[in-house]
Amino acid sequence: MDHIHTVILALIQGVTEFLPISSSAHLILPNQVLGWPDQGLAFDVAVHFGSLMAVLLYFRKEVWQLICDGLGGFKTGQFTDEGRLAWLIVLATIPAGLAGLVFKDFIETHLRSSAVIATTTIVFGLLLWWSDVYGKRRDDIGKLDWKKALMIGVAQAVALIPGTSRSGITMTAGLMLGMKREAAARFSFLMSIPVIALSALLLTFELLDTESVPWDSIFLGVVLSGISAYLCIHYFMQFISRTGMAPFAIYRLLLGGALIWLILTQ
Repeated sequence: MDHIHTVILALIQGVTEFLPISSSAHLILPNQVLGWPDQGLAFDVAVHFGSLMAVLLYFRKEVWQLICDGLGGFKTGQFTDEGRLAWLIVLATIPAGLAGLVFKDFIETHLRSSAVIATTTIVFGLLLWWSDVYGKRRDDIGKLDWKKALMIGVAQAVALIPGTSRSGITMTAGLMLGMKREAAARFSFLMSIPVIALSALLLTFELLDTESVPWDSIFLGVVLSGISAYLCIHYFMQFISRTGMAPFAIYRLLLGGALIWLILTQ
């Protein structure tokens, strides 16, 4: 890739990673629709790492509290609300981790297409809208139990299919289970930390088998995706409390419709 492609794709990754519109879809589409060169494994590692740094920095106090209280509960025999939340996040991560190990090769071989992305973009966009309109939106994150956390974790596993959106489907599941918008978004963002970390680690191991690494693209990818992801988290949390999920659902329907038009006219 040249530097222009690197900058654009890094910004796309940073903005879309935590919005309910699918970052994987937006990274695949420039290659499939515009004919851009594939960004490659090294760039995927870079933008994942940048997104991870953004969410860790934004929730740094909460993450530290989750770690301390989660581990501290074993010493005292009693878990605080944050300690219990820490282990619910671990539980919710298991389905995606197992699904990734089992279905990763199949997904990369058969599901990274414009047709699949168009379908999932529309279907899960409609589900996002439905959950926002008809969800009860009464529970804070403290009301989350292990059954609900596991259900959201299963939803996160479905997000391995391109176009689904990890943040979108986990927020959708949270809203369907009666969580408030801000609570569903916060749990989704905190859940992303182990998933993104595991994904980046796996990609890094795969990268060790390559002969060369474009360090200039990696540096740009980390910095730009990190900055844009941090800003996205900050403004998204403020935005959904006032507006809700409707703008993102509408965007997904328009994007899916545009993809279908492109497929039919090619």
